[in-house]
Amino acid sequence: MNFATESLVFDPQTIRRFDVNGPRYTSYPTADRFVEAFDAATYGHWLSKRTIGGIGRPLSLYFHIPFCNTICYYCACNKIITKDHGRSSKYLKYLGKELALQHRYLDGDNAVIQLHWGGGTPTFLSRDEMQQLMAMTKQHFRLVEGGEYSIEVDPRKVDVETVALLGTLGFNRMSVGVQDFDEGVQRAVNRIQSEEETRHVIDAARANGFKSISIDLIYGLPRQTVMGFNRTLEQVLEMDPDRLSIYNYAHLPGLFKPQRRIHETELPSADTKLKIFSLGIKKLLEAGYVYIGMDHFAKPEDELAVAQRQGRLHRNFQGYSTHADCDMLGFGISSISKIGPVYGQNVKTLDEYYDRLDNGIFPVFRGIELSADDILRRAIIQALMCHFELSIESIEIAHLIDFKKYFSDELADLKEMQSAGLLRVDDQWITVLPPGRLLVRVISMVFDRYLRASRQHTRYSKVI
Repeated sequence: MNFATESLVFDPQTIRRFDVNGPRYTSYPTADRFVEAFDAATYGHWLSKRTIGGIGRPLSLYFHIPFCNTICYYCACNKIITKDHGRSSKYLKYLGKELALQHRYLDGDNAVIQLHWGGGTPTFLSRDEMQQLMAMTKQHFRLVEGGEYSIEVDPRKVDVETVALLGTLGFNRMSVGVQDFDEGVQRAVNRIQSEEETRHVIDAARANGFKSISIDLIYGLPRQTVMGFNRTLEQVLEMDPDRLSIYNYAHLPGLFKPQRRIHETELPSADTKLKIFSLGIKKLLEAGYVYIGMDHFAKPEDELAVAQRQGRLHRNFQGYSTHADCDMLGFGISSISKIGPVYGQNVKTLDEYYDRLDNGIFPVFRGIELSADDILRRAIIQALMCHFELSIESIEIAHLIDFKKYFSDELADLKEMQSAGLLRVDDQWITVLPPGRLLVRVISMVFDRYLRASRQHTRYSKVI
C-alpha cells in the first residue's frame, strides 16, 4: 500500500456526522484540567526527583517569547503587542532567572535533544537578545550535537542576516507562518505578507543549514474561497517545504479578544471550509506528502514521517515530535513543563511572572500529578493520535489490566464509529481506518475520562 495516497479517505458526510468540539491532545489530561493545588513547591519536588540515581530522561526545552509588533486578528496565543524592546530586554533577564532556578533543582548531565522558541513572535528579539538567550541556555544545559532545535519565524520580521545568525546559534529547523497569501484574506486578518519575502526567508534558511522547513496555513479565515486557497497552495508547494500544517481556524471571540475584529459575515460557510480542507489534503497527497495526523503533513523522508513508520512518533505541547522519551521544561509566561508523571504551567502575565521570580519561587500556578488511570489513558490516546492503532495486549501488559473489562463502556461507545467505518476493533487491536483518521481526535475523546464525566465540549474548537 502507498501510505501517502491511501492513508486518508475524505468523506464530507461522515465528517459532518462526527465533527464535534474536542481537545487537540497535546497532553492528557488536557491543560484545562490542571489544578491550582499543584503549585510551585510541588513542581520543585518533582523536578528534584527527575534524576534520582543520576539517571534521567533527555530534556526538551521550550521558551515562550510573547511579544509581537502587530496583532493578527485570528490569533489565540498568549501574546503582548508592543514595539518596545525594553520590554523584551527585561523579559530576557527573568528568563535567565528562571533558567538558573530550574537548574538548581537538577543534577546529572542535563543533556538537551530538543529546543523550541515559540510565541508570540520569537524573531521579535533583536540579534543581541537572541545571542543572549542562547548563551544563558548553554550556561545551564548541554545542547547535544544533532538535536532538534527549532524556531517559529514571522517572515515579515526577519532578514537574511538574522536567519544566518539563527543558524550560527544552532537552530536547524524552522516553522514559517503563512496562513494565506490571498491579499483580501490578509487584509481581513491584519497580516500582510508577500510570497517574495516568505521565499527569501526559506531560501536563506536552506542556505544556512536548516534541515527542515515547515509552513503553517489556516483554513476558515474571513474572505477565504476555494479558488483563492488553491492559489496559496500552489505558491506554497513551489517553495517545497519539508512539512506543512493546515490548521482549522476556530472563531471564539468570547475567549480571544483580537478575533472580535473579524466580521463573522466574512467567514466561509461550513461547507466551504470543508471544501477548502479537502482541496488541501488532495493537493498535498498528490504532491507526495505523507499524512502524519490531524492537520500535519510531511515529505516521506522527513523525520516525522520516518518516526511514524518506525512507531516512534510522539505528541506533546510542540505538536508531533520524534522524541517520545523527553522531559520537557517550559520557560516564560504560560509555558508548560512535563516531568515524568506531572505537568506544571507557568503564570500567564508578566507581572505575576516577575514577582514570583523576584521572590525565588517557580512561576508555576497550576498543574497535575497523573494517576495510574491518567497514565493508562494517556498511552492509549498517544497511540491513536500518533500511530492510528493500539495494541490491546501491550496496554494490558504495561498497565496490568483486562482491557475489555476496564474499558467496557468505551468499547460500547466506539460501536457507532465502527459501524460508520471509522475504526476496527478485534481481540488484539484497535485500528483507525482511513475514513477515521481525520477524526482521530473524536475517537480519542472516547477514552478521555474527564470528558466522559463532564460531557462539556464547548470549551474546545471543532475537530475539522
